[in-house]
Amino acid sequence: MKLSGCNLPGIIVMVFVMLSSSSTSAITNFNVLNFGAIPTGRTDSADSFLKAWNAACGTADSTFIYVPKGRYLVGPLAFKGQCKSSQIIIRIDGTIVAPLDYGVLGKSNNWFSFEDVSGVSIIGRGTFDAKGPSLWACKASNSNSCPSGATTLSFTKSNNIRINGLTSLNSQMFHIVINGCQNVHLEGVKIVAAGNSPNTDGIHVQLSRNVEILSTSIKTGDDCISIGSGTENLWIEQVTCGPGHGISIGSLAKDLEEEGVQNVTVKKTIFSNTQNGLRIKSWARPSNGYVQGIRFIDSVMKNVQNPIVIDQNYCPRNENCPGQVSGIKINDIVYEDIRGTSSTPIAIKFDCSVKNPCTEIKLQNVNLTYLNKTAQSFCSNVVGKAIDLVRPNSCL
Repeated sequence: MKLSGCNLPGIIVMVFVMLSSSSTSAITNFNVLNFGAIPTGRTDSADSFLKAWNAACGTADSTFIYVPKGRYLVGPLAFKGQCKSSQIIIRIDGTIVAPLDYGVLGKSNNWFSFEDVSGVSIIGRGTFDAKGPSLWACKASNSNSCPSGATTLSFTKSNNIRINGLTSLNSQMFHIVINGCQNVHLEGVKIVAAGNSPNTDGIHVQLSRNVEILSTSIKTGDDCISIGSGTENLWIEQVTCGPGHGISIGSLAKDLEEEGVQNVTVKKTIFSNTQNGLRIKSWARPSNGYVQGIRFIDSVMKNVQNPIVIDQNYCPRNENCPGQVSGIKINDIVYEDIRGTSSTPIAIKFDCSVKNPCTEIKLQNVNLTYLNKTAQSFCSNVVGKAIDLVRPNSCL
């Protein structure tokens, strides 16, 4: 779903500049300060943000919400759609901070939640600071009283969404979730959390079509990008990942009835000191799901534990996996121009389902080493071919 024939980032910047101009009569502007927001970081401004949204949403014109420089204390917010305005631009130049009490966010599923919206863009050089470390520490103590935590920025059942230039810092749980959406463009986003922070996936996409993730830096404690069931036409390019668990399709086969993942391209990525590089993972459970039409192209691995891995036998503690067999069908997966270093001897691992072997797996121009030595490949229940140079020696 890669758009071609035009300079997309340049066009987006040009449009944003036009829309942010106060001299453009077609744009109605709303500044959160005019709704009572206080930029000191000490007084809750959630109500002011919601009033600004409701005003923009209820206006027939294209609208522009501005969050100027400063620190804004904001609790959980839900921005509902069905707006009169067909285009809402939210420019954030300040820092939005979560309450110090992690329970305020932690008992909610989301911090900033957008549901059933269309034509919403969030731009600027601002930051969402979710103050996650205190909740991570609670979880590390094995206390039963810790809340699950909140996703920082969530879009559900929404269309024509743009996220450009923002920073997500120390999310309690996932940083950004795209769920049930169409036509989503993320670019120039920066995601930061500790390498040991639990369940802090950088960007999670599921049940969504036509999504682009470009020129983004992700440092976190879980998957840099996780791709769930029902994802179709996803393009990822120029993403740096590390620390983190890599770019993962899955975990799949959580449910018997599950939509497939198809037409995913991951291109020009760099993985540094990550647990995985390019991973496809499914539970060893029955499922009618599938993975097909996946292209992993031009990736650099720097000291990655599992640079290339398909694992269809995922079953922690050997619980809830009847027969230890995955029903997910994996077909037409290409790894091309993958190079760098593995931190473990096995650089390529295809551990597929005995009932549904992986098929049409292709390795082309792959060069992975282990401590300047020859690395190894592992294959189980997989059919495919190797083309041109492939190191370690292919077991296909």
